Amino acid sequence: MSNDLMKTGTTTLAIKCKDGLVLAADKRATAGNFIANKKVKKVFAVTKHLVLTMAGTVSDAQLMTKLFRAELQLKTYRTKRTPNMRESANLLAGMVYSNIRKMSLIPGISHFLIAGEDVEGFHVYDLYPDGSLTEIDDFVSSGSGSVMAYGVLETLYKTDLTVEEGVKLALQSVNAALQRDSASGNGIDVVTITKTGIKRVIEKELELVL
Repeated sequence: MSNDLMKTGTTTLAIKCKDGLVLAADKRATAGNFIANKKVKKVFAVTKHLVLTMAGTVSDAQLMTKLFRAELQLKTYRTKRTPNMRESANLLAGMVYSNIRKMSLIPGISHFLIAGEDVEGFHVYDLYPDGSLTEIDDFVSSGSGSVMAYGVLETLYKTDLTVEEGVKLALQSVNAALQRDSASGNGIDVVTITKTGIKRVIEKELELVL
């Protein structure tokens, strides 16, 4: 892949808590070794009940997110009901599968974490760049800083974690990546999903993390 492509780096994560979900990401985009953007949003509310994080090639990840939102709206209109989380995750998985396998000089690489609520409860899915889909029972991280984030998550995660505790754990995990991963940095976004809805609880820009 060309070093001139803008990539999200990155560090994203999702944590399943007993009363909801927590998603977080850094804010840096890179083009090779160059920091191309310091204010990238990588956590998006797609519907009133579904949030995703993105990593990979920025153009592909952004376009796939827009197409995914449109396809969900069309599916809701046609079926006259809101797709559940499994249906939604499989829809995006199929789109990613098709995207990575199309003929192109630039490989379309995107890695999504999908989280949300439906009638069956809260769900987190890891949607890998090849289109494979896995439901997550505890936590998951993606991107170049995920190794550092996993170190914190593996050590501190508990099955009875509250959303409030999950937010603190998400901050610790992303911060660990900011300290060591050059492709992650410049800030942290944290979004929660609870029975009361989706809320962006932290949106912080950092010029320097010490």
